[in-house]
Amino acid sequence: MAISLYDLGVKSFLQLVPAVSRFLEKGRSYCEENNRDLDEILGLRLIDNMAPFTFQLFSVAHHSVGAINGLKTGEFNPPKVPPGLNYGSLQELISNAESELKALDMDMINALEGGDVIFKMGATSLPFTAEDFILSFSLPNFYFHATTAYDILRKEGVPLGKMDFLGVMRMKGN
Repeated sequence: MAISLYDLGVKSFLQLVPAVSRFLEKGRSYCEENNRDLDEILGLRLIDNMAPFTFQLFSVAHHSVGAINGLKTGEFNPPKVPPGLNYGSLQELISNAESELKALDMDMINALEGGDVIFKMGATSLPFTAEDFILSFSLPNFYFHATTAYDILRKEGVPLGKMDFLGVMRMKGN
């Protein structure tokens, strides 16, 4: 059985996006239990020259549901984080990404197989096929930003473990 574009992208995103929602909720609970301002987390970074927590979470949505939108339009651009996001709005962003991913039609996504997607950043244009865009660009970015957001919460003492990150795996028979 061949693997489809829907399987490569949407199913992979739907494994981790709900996990991100759950570890964000654990972060919220931890901060509330420890009288910590949730919005203090937003600007935290693992190291000074890395993007902050807000960017990491915005990028999880951007490289999942945004990547699927890029398949549809044939163009994908770097994320532009809107100002004024708080912890709650980031949780809502991730929740909305999950809802949008769940609403996608498998046949419509699979019909995009072999299509062209161009990543545009300023004067730079990188051409991909739909499959190569998901496999070599979108998924690595998606996992990187989800991992970094997880790691920032972990670094701040939120009691997270590997199973909080992995989400619901696609096992035989599911």
